[in-house]
Amino acid sequence: MKVPLLDLQAQYAPIKDQILLAVADVMASCQFINGPAVRQFEQAMCAYTGAAAAVGVSSGTDALLCGLMALGVGPGDEVITTPYTFFATAGSIARVGARPVFVDIELDTFNLDATKLAAAVTPRTKAIMPVHLFGQMADMDAIMAVAAKHNLAVIEDAAQSIGTTYKGRPCGTIGTMGCFSFFPSKNLGTLGDGGMIVTGDKALGETLAIFRNHGSNPKYYHKWVGGNFRLDTIHAAALLVKLPHLKQWSDRRRANGALYDKHFAGCDAVKTPVIRPYNTSIYNQYVIRVPRRNELMEFLKQAGIGTEVYYPVSMHLQECFAYLGHKRGDFPNAELAQDTSLALPIYGELTEAQIAYVAGKVKEFFT
Repeated sequence: MKVPLLDLQAQYAPIKDQILLAVADVMASCQFINGPAVRQFEQAMCAYTGAAAAVGVSSGTDALLCGLMALGVGPGDEVITTPYTFFATAGSIARVGARPVFVDIELDTFNLDATKLAAAVTPRTKAIMPVHLFGQMADMDAIMAVAAKHNLAVIEDAAQSIGTTYKGRPCGTIGTMGCFSFFPSKNLGTLGDGGMIVTGDKALGETLAIFRNHGSNPKYYHKWVGGNFRLDTIHAAALLVKLPHLKQWSDRRRANGALYDKHFAGCDAVKTPVIRPYNTSIYNQYVIRVPRRNELMEFLKQAGIGTEVYYPVSMHLQECFAYLGHKRGDFPNAELAQDTSLALPIYGELTEAQIAYVAGKVKEFFT
């Protein structure tokens, strides 16, 4: 049996005609930049998340970057975040000239450990950037309490967690702003790169919309130095087709996660994802922790099973961040996660037989 890590064709096939029609409409209109579909999708995202404003941007990375720029974060400032994340999180902080300050993770959820947050705050701290990793939100009450005490902005890196909730509250709407990615592999993916910023502050939403368009308002009059962070109309049109399917797709992933949990029950070698009781997860990835991770990965490859390591090198150990002065041992949970984590196929179109095959092969390796 062949089980790829992700099969985008399986998701695309049922909605192919709708996608092609939406793209054809954009092509016929020739309104490729800031066309009607962009505003329509922004309105749909406001309705979906309950946010007051939604600003479509060119990628999840640019969502973070645009958000930091709009908040005035720059040289001399510090932004607290997690070392165990995709590069864009820490990279966006560095790109505006600020200093990433890392706080270790909770090993069971892979998210930033909010109990260690207060100790990382200094007079230079300007913002906190929690990451809702693998489809589950971080402990936002604790994070917001620290932010309120020190008057800090909170930028939710929600690239992997659209549709997730924390104590019933939608992802991306608790902090100052939330940043989403529509990279094709995400639960809600477009035809290339795309992203969005949502916020409960309409005035901030207007500022973000200016920053995404070179800081220009009106055209050719620049109040700020912004960037070219616009969401292409074709991507917005495709996302409008996909958004109504998101709940069903995420429900299927949750069901697949529950099946994996059932199969791995009693297998001590496999540490399965822990979802907090007050959280929902969209299982953007299903990440286990195992000994002999690399050997298992090769064993599964030989069995026709796709896997991936998210992430093999934590941010504090990346060469480009050597100037921060960190060494191995500074964030032990992040380092243990990088050495033992392995993502298994979790996409909604998986069959029960495929899940049983994957889980069976994992258990076979350890027996």
